[in-house]
Amino acid sequence: MTIAIIDYGLGNVKSVANALAALDIDSVLTSDQQKLADVEGLILPGVGAFGDGMDNIRDMGLYEVILREVKDKCKPILGICLGMQLLADGSDEFGAHEGFGFIPGWAKRLTPSARSFKVPHIGWNDIEVTIQEPLFNSIEETPDYYFVHSYYFEAKNESDVSAWCDHGGRFAAAVQIDNVFGVQFHPEKSQKAGISLLKKFYGFVKSC
Repeated sequence: MTIAIIDYGLGNVKSVANALAALDIDSVLTSDQQKLADVEGLILPGVGAFGDGMDNIRDMGLYEVILREVKDKCKPILGICLGMQLLADGSDEFGAHEGFGFIPGWAKRLTPSARSFKVPHIGWNDIEVTIQEPLFNSIEETPDYYFVHSYYFEAKNESDVSAWCDHGGRFAAAVQIDNVFGVQFHPEKSQKAGISLLKKFYGFVKSC
Protein backbone atom coordinates (compact mmCIF):
# COMPACT_ATOMS: atom_id res chain seq x y z
CA MET A 1 0.00 0.00 0.00
CA THR A 2 1.74 3.15 -1.24
CA ILE A 3 0.89 6.85 -1.10
CA ALA A 4 2.26 9.14 -3.83
CA ILE A 5 3.24 12.66 -2.81
CA ILE A 6 2.80 14.65 -6.01
CA ASP A 7 5.91 16.72 -6.72
CA TYR A 8 4.96 19.58 -9.05
CA GLY A 9 7.65 22.04 -7.98
CA LEU A 10 5.90 23.98 -5.20
CA GLY A 11 6.15 23.49 -1.45
CA ASN A 12 8.22 21.59 1.05
CA VAL A 13 7.19 18.14 -0.08
CA LYS A 14 9.96 16.43 1.86
CA SER A 15 8.36 17.40 5.17
CA VAL A 16 5.26 15.46 4.13
CA ALA A 17 7.43 12.49 3.17
CA ASN A 18 9.18 12.64 6.55
CA ALA A 19 5.84 12.68 8.39
CA LEU A 20 4.65 9.60 6.48
CA ALA A 21 7.96 7.86 7.14
CA ALA A 22 7.51 8.50 10.87
CA LEU A 23 4.23 6.59 10.61
CA ASP A 24 5.90 3.74 8.67
CA ILE A 25 3.70 4.55 5.69
CA ASP A 26 5.20 3.57 2.35
CA SER A 27 5.32 6.67 0.15
CA VAL A 28 6.95 7.88 -3.02
CA LEU A 29 7.71 11.49 -3.94
CA THR A 30 7.09 11.65 -7.67
CA SER A 31 5.99 13.51 -10.77
CA ASP A 32 5.98 10.30 -12.82
CA GLN A 33 2.60 9.65 -14.44
CA GLN A 34 2.86 5.87 -14.28
CA LYS A 35 3.75 5.90 -10.58
CA LEU A 36 0.73 8.09 -9.86
CA ALA A 37 -1.41 5.49 -11.62
CA ASP A 38 0.17 2.58 -9.74
CA VAL A 39 -0.23 3.78 -6.13
CA GLU A 40 -3.32 3.46 -3.95
CA GLY A 41 -3.58 7.07 -2.70
CA LEU A 42 -2.40 10.59 -3.55
CA ILE A 43 -1.29 13.60 -1.54
CA LEU A 44 -1.22 16.99 -3.27
CA PRO A 45 0.79 19.41 -1.09
CA GLY A 46 1.88 22.91 -2.03
CA VAL A 47 2.86 26.40 -0.96
CA GLY A 48 2.67 29.30 -3.37
CA ALA A 49 0.36 30.87 -5.94
CA PHE A 50 -2.65 29.01 -7.37
CA GLY A 51 -1.89 29.91 -10.99
CA ASP A 52 1.73 28.78 -10.73
CA GLY A 53 0.59 25.50 -9.21
CA MET A 54 -1.88 24.71 -11.97
CA ASP A 55 0.57 25.83 -14.65
CA ASN A 56 3.23 23.49 -13.28
CA ILE A 57 0.78 20.60 -13.06
CA ARG A 58 -0.31 21.10 -16.66
CA ASP A 59 3.23 21.69 -18.00
CA MET A 60 4.43 18.47 -16.35
CA GLY A 61 1.60 16.48 -17.91
CA LEU A 62 0.02 15.70 -14.54
CA TYR A 63 -3.40 17.32 -14.92
CA GLU A 64 -5.05 14.57 -16.96
CA VAL A 65 -3.58 11.72 -14.93
CA ILE A 66 -4.68 13.26 -11.61
CA LEU A 67 -8.14 13.95 -13.05
CA ARG A 68 -8.43 10.37 -14.29
CA GLU A 69 -7.17 8.70 -11.12
CA VAL A 70 -9.33 10.79 -8.77
CA LYS A 71 -12.50 11.36 -10.77
CA ASP A 72 -12.73 8.24 -12.92
CA LYS A 73 -10.98 5.68 -10.71
CA CYS A 74 -12.09 7.22 -7.36
CA LYS A 75 -8.56 7.10 -5.95
CA PRO A 76 -8.32 8.91 -2.58
CA ILE A 77 -6.53 12.26 -2.61
CA LEU A 78 -5.58 14.64 0.19
CA GLY A 79 -4.85 18.26 -0.74
CA ILE A 80 -2.72 20.24 1.73
CA CYS A 81 -2.67 24.08 1.89
CA LEU A 82 -2.38 25.21 -1.76
CA GLY A 83 -3.15 21.60 -2.67
CA MET A 84 -6.54 21.96 -0.98
CA GLN A 85 -7.32 25.10 -2.97
CA LEU A 86 -6.37 23.39 -6.24
CA LEU A 87 -9.24 20.95 -5.60
CA ALA A 88 -11.69 23.84 -6.12
CA ASP A 89 -13.22 25.11 -9.34
CA GLY A 90 -10.75 27.97 -9.41
CA SER A 91 -9.13 30.95 -7.69
CA ASP A 92 -9.02 34.75 -7.75
CA GLU A 93 -5.30 34.82 -6.88
CA PHE A 94 -3.53 37.17 -9.35
CA GLY A 95 -6.37 36.79 -11.83
CA ALA A 96 -8.89 34.02 -12.46
CA HIS A 97 -7.47 30.51 -12.69
CA GLU A 98 -9.18 27.16 -13.20
CA GLY A 99 -8.63 24.32 -10.71
CA PHE A 100 -9.52 20.63 -10.74
CA GLY A 101 -13.16 21.15 -9.77
CA PHE A 102 -13.29 18.09 -7.52
CA ILE A 103 -15.14 20.05 -4.83
CA PRO A 104 -17.39 22.98 -5.87
CA GLY A 105 -15.97 26.27 -4.66
CA TRP A 106 -13.49 29.07 -5.25
CA ALA A 107 -10.25 30.18 -3.58
CA LYS A 108 -10.48 33.78 -2.34
CA ARG A 109 -8.22 36.13 -0.42
CA LEU A 110 -8.64 36.32 3.33
CA THR A 111 -10.34 39.55 4.43
CA PRO A 112 -10.28 39.59 8.25
CA SER A 113 -12.73 41.78 10.13
CA ALA A 114 -10.00 43.67 12.01
CA ARG A 115 -6.45 44.82 11.24
CA SER A 116 -5.15 42.87 14.21
CA PHE A 117 -5.69 39.69 12.16
CA LYS A 118 -2.73 39.59 9.80
CA VAL A 119 -2.61 38.29 6.25
CA PRO A 120 -0.96 35.96 5.53
CA HIS A 121 -2.45 33.95 8.36
CA ILE A 122 0.55 32.26 9.98
CA GLY A 123 0.49 30.21 13.15
CA TRP A 124 -1.48 27.81 15.28
CA ASN A 125 -5.27 27.83 15.40
CA ASP A 126 -7.87 25.50 16.78
CA ILE A 127 -10.62 24.29 14.48
CA GLU A 128 -14.29 23.36 14.80
CA VAL A 129 -14.88 19.90 13.36
CA THR A 130 -18.28 19.35 11.74
CA ILE A 131 -17.61 16.00 10.00
CA GLN A 132 -15.58 13.58 12.06
CA GLU A 133 -15.28 10.64 9.68
CA PRO A 134 -12.81 9.67 8.48
CA LEU A 135 -10.06 12.24 9.19
CA PHE A 136 -11.14 13.75 12.51
CA ASN A 137 -12.55 10.84 14.49
CA SER A 138 -11.19 10.18 17.99
CA ILE A 139 -9.51 13.58 18.32
CA GLU A 140 -9.62 16.18 21.06
CA GLU A 141 -12.54 18.60 21.03
CA THR A 142 -10.65 21.64 19.67
CA PRO A 143 -7.42 20.43 18.05
CA ASP A 144 -4.71 22.92 17.02
CA TYR A 145 -3.13 22.92 13.56
CA TYR A 146 -0.48 25.07 11.87
CA PHE A 147 -1.63 27.45 9.10
CA VAL A 148 0.32 29.47 6.51
CA HIS A 149 -1.92 31.04 3.85
CA SER A 150 -3.39 34.22 2.37
CA TYR A 151 -6.24 32.58 0.46
CA TYR A 152 -8.97 30.23 1.59
CA PHE A 153 -11.40 27.73 0.03
CA GLU A 154 -14.93 29.16 -0.15
CA ALA A 155 -17.03 26.04 -0.62
CA LYS A 156 -20.19 26.35 -2.67
CA ASN A 157 -21.91 23.92 -0.30
CA GLU A 158 -21.30 24.19 3.44
CA SER A 159 -22.10 20.49 3.68
CA ASP A 160 -18.72 19.83 2.01
CA VAL A 161 -16.84 21.59 4.85
CA SER A 162 -15.60 19.14 7.48
CA ALA A 163 -13.90 21.72 9.74
CA TRP A 164 -13.89 25.48 10.26
CA CYS A 165 -11.32 27.96 11.53
CA ASP A 166 -11.68 31.60 12.62
CA HIS A 167 -9.14 34.31 11.76
CA GLY A 168 -11.11 37.52 11.88
CA GLY A 169 -13.85 35.59 10.12
CA ARG A 170 -14.85 31.97 9.63
CA PHE A 171 -13.31 29.99 6.79
CA ALA A 172 -13.07 26.35 5.75
CA ALA A 173 -10.18 24.55 7.43
CA ALA A 174 -11.04 21.23 5.75
CA VAL A 175 -13.31 19.99 2.99
CA GLN A 176 -14.32 16.58 1.71
CA ILE A 177 -16.49 14.78 -0.82
CA ASP A 178 -16.32 11.00 -1.18
CA ASN A 179 -12.65 10.17 -1.99
CA VAL A 180 -11.49 13.81 -2.09
CA PHE A 181 -10.14 15.54 1.03
CA GLY A 182 -8.49 18.91 1.59
CA VAL A 183 -6.99 20.66 4.60
CA GLN A 184 -5.90 24.30 4.65
CA PHE A 185 -3.44 23.70 7.48
CA HIS A 186 -0.20 21.73 7.37
CA PRO A 187 -0.68 18.36 9.11
CA GLU A 188 3.00 17.55 8.61
CA LYS A 189 3.85 20.58 10.81
CA SER A 190 1.02 20.13 13.30
CA GLN A 191 2.62 17.63 15.66
CA LYS A 192 0.35 14.98 17.21
CA ALA A 193 -2.95 16.21 15.74
CA GLY A 194 -1.48 16.47 12.25
CA ILE A 195 0.24 13.10 12.36
CA SER A 196 -3.06 11.58 13.51
CA LEU A 197 -4.84 13.07 10.50
CA LEU A 198 -2.27 11.64 8.06
CA LYS A 199 -2.68 8.26 9.73
CA LYS A 200 -6.47 8.50 9.35
CA PHE A 201 -6.10 9.32 5.66
CA TYR A 202 -3.89 6.29 5.18
CA GLY A 203 -6.49 4.18 6.97
CA PHE A 204 -9.14 5.45 4.56
CA VAL A 205 -6.92 4.56 1.60
CA LYS A 206 -6.47 1.04 2.95
CA SER A 207 -10.23 0.62 3.33
CA CYS A 208 -10.96 1.49 -0.31
